[in-house]
Amino acid sequence: MSGHTEDDQILALLADPDSFDKGFRMLVSTYQERMYWHIRKMVMIHDDADDVLQNAFIKVYRGIKNFKGDSKLYTWLYRIATNEAITFLNKRKKKATAALDDGESGLANRLEADPYFDGNAIEMKLQRALAELPEKQREVFNMRYFDEMTYKDMSELTGTSIGALKASYHHAVKKIETFFKENE
Repeated sequence: MSGHTEDDQILALLADPDSFDKGFRMLVSTYQERMYWHIRKMVMIHDDADDVLQNAFIKVYRGIKNFKGDSKLYTWLYRIATNEAITFLNKRKKKATAALDDGESGLANRLEADPYFDGNAIEMKLQRALAELPEKQREVFNMRYFDEMTYKDMSELTGTSIGALKASYHHAVKKIETFFKENE
């Protein structure tokens, strides 16, 4: 995780119009990979994650002057990335109403065809299980399991109570366990 000194340096560069572009490039190089993988875990497909990441950075570019430092820089970026991914998923869900197979379960089939997915059989099974989870449970599971985020940080990011987050995580784990048992 990036230290405050790097964030302070980025924010100082962004505050000065003469060094804004340099600061933004530094912000992108510092956080691009983490944001990509966060988005990728939500949307599942590489090309979709790239598109969402690009949209997130456009929002960051337009809104960075409004960043007040009330939270960590990454928390702010993570919130933007999460919102962009949710917006993308909602748009995809609306487009999928014509064909039932193109809904959430279609994600796993698209994953297998994704040339950037290099997971082994167990990882593919986990991704299939995640694809079948409701969006909120998948998001909470990803933040807790993959990002090893605390419930407190998750609550700050999502505006959801710690109790509700723990319940979502618990339900997600149970559904994943059931999926693994049924697909042995």
